[in-house]
Amino acid sequence: MGKIKIIPLGGLEQIGMNITVFEYEDEIIIVDCGLSFPTEDMLGIDLVIPDVTYLKENISKIKGFFITHGHEDHIGALPYIIKEVNVPIFATSLTMGLIEHKLKEHKLDVNTDRIIVDFGCLVNVGKMQVEFIKTNHSIVDAAALAIYSPAGVIVHTGDFKVDYTPVFGDAIDLQRFAELGRKGVLALLCDSTNAERPGFTASEKTLGRTFDSIFHEHENRRILVATFASNVDRVQQIINTASAYGRKVVVEGRSMVNIIQTAVELNRLSIPENTLIDADESSSYPDEKTVIITTGSQGESMAALSRMANGTHRKIKITPMDTVIFSSHPIPGNEKAVTRVINELLLKGAEVIFQDTHVSGHACREEIKLLYTLTQPRYSVPVHGEYKHLLAQESIAKELGMTSDRIFILRSGNVLEMDEESAEITGDVPCGAIYVDGLGVGDVGSIVMRERQNLAEDGIVIVTLVIDNYTGEYLAGPTITSRGFVYTKEAVDLLDEATILATEKLEKLKGQGVSDWGRLKGALKDVLGDFFRKKTKRNPMIVSIFEEV
Repeated sequence: MGKIKIIPLGGLEQIGMNITVFEYEDEIIIVDCGLSFPTEDMLGIDLVIPDVTYLKENISKIKGFFITHGHEDHIGALPYIIKEVNVPIFATSLTMGLIEHKLKEHKLDVNTDRIIVDFGCLVNVGKMQVEFIKTNHSIVDAAALAIYSPAGVIVHTGDFKVDYTPVFGDAIDLQRFAELGRKGVLALLCDSTNAERPGFTASEKTLGRTFDSIFHEHENRRILVATFASNVDRVQQIINTASAYGRKVVVEGRSMVNIIQTAVELNRLSIPENTLIDADESSSYPDEKTVIITTGSQGESMAALSRMANGTHRKIKITPMDTVIFSSHPIPGNEKAVTRVINELLLKGAEVIFQDTHVSGHACREEIKLLYTLTQPRYSVPVHGEYKHLLAQESIAKELGMTSDRIFILRSGNVLEMDEESAEITGDVPCGAIYVDGLGVGDVGSIVMRERQNLAEDGIVIVTLVIDNYTGEYLAGPTITSRGFVYTKEAVDLLDEATILATEKLEKLKGQGVSDWGRLKGALKDVLGDFFRKKTKRNPMIVSIFEEV
């Protein structure tokens, strides 16, 4: 009997880009295929997806993608990865509905096999089987996975919380986790996002009372609610409250419209008749009789709420009679962007509410303890979170009596091999981040990013020179211009001095018989770089353009 390999290709040391490989002998299954969003220093980048070189090298072994739920950090990379690793996708109903929408956008729906799996069903893929187990999260149809292999059973929680009173569907299937624990669980890969937080995560349903209170207190104002597009339960509660107060609902933001449409089609969202109206229709109703549900709770610059806040939204204008509810917490790294939007809304006179209007979709420490107690895993492998979150879950496992040699805090690319007898990290595979910029996937690498950073920080200096094609004589130039470096009108002397320096250098090289353009450009870069560094303490990008006539 062989060992099973656990290989995270993303989702560790960060929030997002979740993708984990499970390999037994000549078979591979992949859990999730998510993206992450660019940080502020990733200039011009739209999305970040995982490097799947290892999957491409082993494509003949892969049996399929098994998706835990429909958030972008778990499904967002599929349209890009499927182009190179086209294998079947297994998911629950709403999750698959969201995946299908993405595949259609990328014209990949025809050639990609998709299998909808019910909770409790076992999918056979050779020597391994996968069971989907009902959990609760901030999106409907979230699942944990039990992965059966000859080496043992591995439980992957996905993102989860324990919600005994969910807005839609059943509570988490704790009984099934207990049954697995009694039979024996080799390893538990558990969500670490809230592992630092004590206690239990509040039920999503508690927000129904919060919304009712806010709507009651603001009966004479228009209400806007910004939340995650994928939080269908949250949207359901907002719609329920709006309907109870006789308000019409406007939905803004492409992702919000798409997800609501998919959820309604799959009976995961119930909207009372004649409740939804288009933004164009909202002017026919008094402001105090409308509610706007919008994207942009994370301060995304192009999201609907951001455009409303900065006055560029074509249909909706913020007024002093608006109350804006932020029904989310900023994702780490988004705090500045969210604060900027809040300030813009306040400057327009709107009231902004962002306290006690969100509950997390992730388990806190006591819920994590409950999963460990039920499953009684031999090994612990914390997943989903930054390094501090993984360490926090390690402390939980130790509290419950697990020893350090049975807890593995992995890094992306690590290969963890295990069976009942032993577990150890045996090596690494290629991993990393691939940047998506417009239609380009992977064509922007570290060199281009450094250049963009350099341009953003110090600007560019352009040296132009016209050369006679036959004699090699310099007919015009060198001429020096700059962008984003110094304001030309106030730096005439600086650029004139640089021009003299460049001219002297070129004449000297010409006298030495140097005519190779590469050497000439390199010399200009060196001499001007030193000059500007001494004069300004800046390092502009220096680009030489030679033209033959």
